[in-house]
Amino acid sequence: MVLTYSLVGLKADVDFLIWRVGQSLEQLQEMSAAVRQTAMAGYLSMPHSYLSMTKRSIYVDKLDPDHPDKRRFITPFHSKYLFVYPFVKTPEWYALPFEQRQAMMDEHIVLGNKYPSVRIHTTYAFGLDDPEFVLAFESDRPQDFLDLVMEMRESKARRYTQRDTPIFTCVAKPFDEILKDIGG
Repeated sequence: MVLTYSLVGLKADVDFLIWRVGQSLEQLQEMSAAVRQTAMAGYLSMPHSYLSMTKRSIYVDKLDPDHPDKRRFITPFHSKYLFVYPFVKTPEWYALPFEQRQAMMDEHIVLGNKYPSVRIHTTYAFGLDDPEFVLAFESDRPQDFLDLVMEMRESKARRYTQRDTPIFTCVAKPFDEILKDIGG
């Protein structure tokens, strides 16, 4: 799966984002190698790249461990906007008893459910890349995402976030249109 997004005028060091979902690391490498063999390659840089995987959340569906966790699969909603949000928790977060972390995550789930127009894709990057998590939020309403993040900033779990930048605000766009926008 390959989806393209424009960041023209939205981020100083990035003009576009390619959201790639593959079944293996080799698939991702093959695509990257193919891009590097094009005439466009000399004009490209990759100031940011995140590698992460899906897995069952330890905080979701806790009452029914046999319930299929839909978050284990990336199923895009093809919304107009994508917000990519990498983050790292503090060491103190992992030292908390699971019950305390679960209570804080339950608060996040309740807050998230207040904004049904914002859909989340949670992926894990522990040991694969610099962040611990890479979240991708989809919505047709950026104002709802803004309100959601503002509310999350006031949650108890927030004090256990070590870093959650850079955040990327992306507009879904076919790649040929992105190329026109950047002068290609």
